[in-house]
Amino acid sequence: LLIGRCIALCYYISLFIKYLCVMGNTKLLELRQAEVVEEFLMFGDWMEKYEHIIELGKELQPMVESDKVEDNLIKGCQSGVWLTAKLNSEGEVIFSADSDAIITKGMVALMIRVLSGAMPEEIAKADLHFLNEIGLHQHLSPTRSNGLASMAKQMKMYGLVFSARS
Repeated sequence: LLIGRCIALCYYISLFIKYLCVMGNTKLLELRQAEVVEEFLMFGDWMEKYEHIIELGKELQPMVESDKVEDNLIKGCQSGVWLTAKLNSEGEVIFSADSDAIITKGMVALMIRVLSGAMPEEIAKADLHFLNEIGLHQHLSPTRSNGLASMAKQMKMYGLVFSARS
């Protein structure tokens, strides 16, 4: 009887810890989005914001060349954008990406900055409001805006797939 109670208690403690981790990641995504919005408020005009986006792309960790394959290309992007995702030992999704266009590379770097390292469930459910708050969709060409939406959709899909596996 005592062993059964201990097992039940351990089970409920593990559920509570998982709940706290998910709640922490929700706040993490909100915090990251708020940081991006605040960062973009520092720039006076969209030329400065574009320069910043380009700089983010230059700082993006290089993607392994063997990951730049057709299966990893994001459909719906005018430029070539490769995206991969893996789970780390903590169960967080780690994204890697590259693009053959400098603005697009900066956009995917921005998305990675917000979403990488979050739990799959949170990525799948994420409200990426920062994109509208910084005015990115309004200042992109329709094809780039569609590409950004495709990036967000693919990243959320990875979150959905990884959350279904756990």
